[in-house]
Formats: sequence, structure tokens, C-alpha cells
Amino acid sequence: MRMKFNKVAGAAAGLVLAAGAAACNNDKITNLNNNPNAPTDAPAGPVFTNATRLSVSRFLGTQFGFRQTEVVAQQFAEQQYGEEDRYQRIDAGSTQGTFNSAYSGELEDLQKVIQKGDALKAPRISGPARVMKTWDFSYLTDTWGDIPYSEALQGDAATPILSPKYDAQKDIYADFFKVLQKASTDMQSPVVTDNLGSADPIYAGSFSKWQKFANSLHARLAMRLVNVDPTTANAELTAALTAPGGVFASNADNAALVWPGDGVYNNPWSDNLKTRDDNRISKTFFDLLQPTNDPRLKIFAQPYDTTGGVYKYAGLQNGLTNDASQALQGVTSRPGTIFYAGKTAYGTFGTSAGAKRPSYLMTYAELEFIRAEAAERGIAGQTGAAAHYNAAVTASMNQWGVTDAAVIAAYLAQPSVAYQSGVAGLKQIAQQLYVAQFGDGLQAWATWRRTCQPSTIKQGPDAVLDYVPRRFTYSITDQSANGTNQAAAVARQGPDLFSTRVYWDTKPTAAPTCQ
Repeated sequence: MRMKFNKVAGAAAGLVLAAGAAACNNDKITNLNNNPNAPTDAPAGPVFTNATRLSVSRFLGTQFGFRQTEVVAQQFAEQQYGEEDRYQRIDAGSTQGTFNSAYSGELEDLQKVIQKGDALKAPRISGPARVMKTWDFSYLTDTWGDIPYSEALQGDAATPILSPKYDAQKDIYADFFKVLQKASTDMQSPVVTDNLGSADPIYAGSFSKWQKFANSLHARLAMRLVNVDPTTANAELTAALTAPGGVFASNADNAALVWPGDGVYNNPWSDNLKTRDDNRISKTFFDLLQPTNDPRLKIFAQPYDTTGGVYKYAGLQNGLTNDASQALQGVTSRPGTIFYAGKTAYGTFGTSAGAKRPSYLMTYAELEFIRAEAAERGIAGQTGAAAHYNAAVTASMNQWGVTDAAVIAAYLAQPSVAYQSGVAGLKQIAQQLYVAQFGDGLQAWATWRRTCQPSTIKQGPDAVLDYVPRRFTYSITDQSANGTNQAAAVARQGPDLFSTRVYWDTKPTAAPTCQ
């Protein structure tokens, strides 16, 4: 269930109607205008459920994730329709749906859950909504940079804001830290009993798990600033790792939406793969895993039959012409069987379990990589970079189904994998984090932008740009509806181009892994 609101500003049309009714001051007319089939209020639980599903489907689903950011980050390549891979179909007209709909969809609903929880003095209702709202906004700002934030979602406020300003990303991040700290602290209250319960599709109402997610997300966002503002990064990472409730301590704490797989709410990748066969593992990604015999390769990818039952794995070069990539259809690896729900339009892969495959919002493995990097950099009081690195790789292996301790130990013992110190170690951390983020294209893309690792990510030979995009370009429809504020953001941030860097990406030479 979702309450009715329009895009960035809120329910402008509804406000116009409401203003007209108020001017008439006629109770009967007002009552006639109340649509019993379109309620303006709803219980917090089902609204939160739907908002969470929308958030995860949007950013970890098939359009923004599978076909856009996963391709830009070069974990996947397009085998049949290569326009995204050549950066032709990640233009503003192709990506504005994500920008617009996030505001009109889940962000409006999450804001209403926060308001309801605050009114009830129930921080274990408002707290998870604050965390999810921050998670959602982080994907928007890390994709576009400056975005409507502090004045967004206020179209139905007492003093409506229909043309919200675009906030600077630096200021957005500063508020993220405050919001996450508040959510974590408030959920610690021992006198609170209300929670979302079974309406919470991530943690089933466990406030202690939500605290860990809030603090771990705080750590992710703090590390994002380490090149552009190391002082703030250190302070906020320290605050995150010492916050009440702690951070992720095992894979049991992973923030994941386990899809019902009931034919209505399936893992979005599995639904996409029922009828489409145009994604292949990227050569960039394959070339990172294959030389070390990474056991995750056989999970992330399927082999192809060369001749007579001889199976091999291979990645597809990103950024080819359609003809060139289609010629490689039979000799490159599809996504792994775990992402399929069985019968497809072009064969049978996987099992029905693919429809229930979790989507991961953040993992323990990522948190341990953050600790490892902090330890190597000597910040946030962290020590033992090698131990955190090994724990992170192990957690990622376990998360993806590699549980044989001997196999993991053998992998970690290889000279090219065994942890090194200094800049070499930081590069290992970044590369392994990128691998562990498989399935979350935005995070993998952000890791590359922040660390320049893997250094092998380059535009394809037939790409229309001579560089890999650093951001997406702004919504065309919001330019029409909110052009003055968008223009102010462009004047502050830089030209509305793929090459313009977002705030935390503006000091690449400060990253030792970029040297």
C-alpha cells in the first residue's frame, strides 16, 4: 500500500484541490472530495513494507542496478543491447525515472512512517524508516551529486515547498551522520515497546539489528569522505564504530531483503532473467577473479559449453558494438545459476530458489573491509588490517555459499591474495571490496571512483565517451519543473555531464590507491 504523493515536491495537485475546498468552506463539498478508495493515512507497518520493497527493487533491481550501474562498474557487460555499455542509454532520459520515482515512491512513504513513529513516540518505528530513508538518499546523491534533500518531500507541509532547492552533497552527508546517529541512539531506549514486527522485511522488527545497520551504514558513508575530508571521515567513522548497539559482527547481521519468491514478489534479477538473455559477466570482473581461482567465480557466473561437453568460463568485453558482442553470445558466461528461478524463455537454469535470492543492502564483509582500510590508514582507532581483511574475504565467501574453510584458507594463502601492508594492502582491500559488492552496482562503482580500483576499469572500445562516467546527468522532467534550483546546483557542482565529479570524488590524487 502506498499513500498518494507526486514527485520531488509532494502532492502539488492534491494541495490545489484542498485549497479550493478550503476556500469554499463547505463541509459537504469537502466530504464529497474524500475518496474512500484512496486514503491519505495508513498504518505505519504496511507503508514501511512497501517502501522498503520499492527501495530495494529500485536500486538493487534490474534497471538502475542490473542494466546501468552494474555495467558502468563492469561487473556485467551487455551482450545483445549494448547501448548502456557504450553509455548511450544512461542519458538523462533513461535514468530520470529512478531520480523522479524515488521521491514520489518510497521516500514519501518513509517520511510518513517517520512522522507517524515520532507522533507515537515510537523510535523503533521511526528509527528503521530513518535508516532506510538515508540509505535511499545515499544512492541518489552518490549517483547525481547535489540533489533536493532538506526541502524535498514537503509538498504537503503546512507551508508547502513545491520547488525544493538542491543541497550540496557535503551538507547532505553531514545530515546523514546526524540522522543515523539519532536513529541509533533513539532505538536504544529501554522503555519503548512499539516496533514494526512482521511488517519489517529486513529484520522482522529487531531494533538491535537496525541499530547495527544504522551504525554500519554510518561507517560506509564516513569512509566515502576519506579522500576529500579525512578529518570528518575519521571523526564520523570513530563515532559509527563506537555508537550504541555496535556494528555488524557476522553475516547474521547483514541487511538483506529475502524475497518471498511467491510469483508476485520475486528477486528482481530472477524475474528479469526469465525472459532476457543479454547480460554476461564482464571481462574486467572475470579477469580479476580467474587468475586466483576465486571460488566465487563459479557462483557469480555459468560456464559455457565449448564443444562436446567441455565447459569454460569467460567474460565479455564491455563497450562493444551490438554486432561484436552478439558474436560472442555462445562463448561468454551468463550470470550464475543462483540468480535464475529455473525455466526461462531460452533454457532452464538454476532452481526456484533463485526467486527467493536475497538482495543485500549492506553486509558484514563490507564492514570488515572498512575496518581493514581504517586500520591500514591508522584512523578511527582501528588496528589489525590483515585480520580484518581476512575476516572480510571469509565473510564474503560464506555469504555467497563458499563455506569450506580449507578452500578459503588456500585462497587467502596465495601470494597475490595474502594481505600486504601499505598502499599494496589498500589496493587489495579495494579490489576485494569491489568483488564482495557484486550485485550492488552503485557501491561497486563508488568503490572504483573513490579508490581507482580495480585499475582495469576502462571505457570499452566502442563507447561514446573516452572515459568511464563519474555520475549520471540530472532528470529532464525536474529541469522543467524545478529548473532554477537545478541550474543553481549545476553552477555550484559543475557542468551537468558524466565527467563532473561528485563532492567526495573531487580529490582523486588524495587517494594513495590512485597513484
